[in-house]
Amino acid sequence: MTSCHVVKDSIKKVAIFGGTHGNELTGVFLVKHWLENAAEIQRTGLEVKPFITNPRAVKKCTRYIDCDLNRVFNPENLGKKISEDLPYEVRRAQEINNLFGPKDSEDSYDIIFDLHNTTSNMGCTLILEDSRNDFLIQMFHYIKTSLSPLPCYVYLIEHPSLKYATTRSIATYPVGIEVGPQPQGVLRADILDQMRKMIKYALDFIHNFNEGKEFPPCAIEVYKIMEKVDYPRNENGEIAAIIHPNLQDQDWKPLRPGDPVFLTLDGKTIPLGGDSTVYPVFVNEAAYYEKKEAFAKTTKLTLNAKSIRSALH
Repeated sequence: MTSCHVVKDSIKKVAIFGGTHGNELTGVFLVKHWLENAAEIQRTGLEVKPFITNPRAVKKCTRYIDCDLNRVFNPENLGKKISEDLPYEVRRAQEINNLFGPKDSEDSYDIIFDLHNTTSNMGCTLILEDSRNDFLIQMFHYIKTSLSPLPCYVYLIEHPSLKYATTRSIATYPVGIEVGPQPQGVLRADILDQMRKMIKYALDFIHNFNEGKEFPPCAIEVYKIMEKVDYPRNENGEIAAIIHPNLQDQDWKPLRPGDPVFLTLDGKTIPLGGDSTVYPVFVNEAAYYEKKEAFAKTTKLTLNAKSIRSALH
């Protein structure tokens, strides 16, 4: 078929990362389970490796030890000379790059699923780094369809200055999975079940693809990051207003100019400025206070993918 976008090869090597942030426990719990009993993640002809990414942070149940592991996978850090003076997470990034990469090489893993929790009310979220990747758009469409009627959102972090060097970016196809709301250091059965299903459907998709199934053209709705918004601050740089009750837990919902965004302690409402409707994500995320991010503004787009099938069939 001339319209068919043929992916060169079948998928051979997949990794599932848990504990990139040591206090996001669903991925930690699932990966530890799969390290003991991998039956549910095994698929014929596919190597699937569960892996605890930041064991020291997992042991201490903290996000990281020295710096955020999910931000250091850039050429500068990966190329640094190994020494004890390097932050733990930079040394760990080099180890992970050696095990699953090297990044941008033919030897790197085909797919890395990086499992995260958010304290924000984001439900099931898939994170996409490249809007032109037919294979991942097809996979995300399959996962979304399989999860239905449970909603599953796609967060596109493609942006010239806001995209960051993720742990999963070693792989040819990096996939971020966020499920929330779940407090840090806590396990919730419903959140765990949702993440487990997302991985199951992703692996089913890969299996079907490897078996020669052709996936017809499809389209998915995505939310593309536009801007990160900080909390209002006083002259000392301290937070001067908190997320307004009308915005709390309203991830993915339209936020219109003039809608309440922040609330000061003396009861003053700070509304959304600008002249366009945005869709907030990571609203009041606990881990982002240190990053000075109250929420991110996104815009809604539709991405289309060509039909795909494995070149081996």
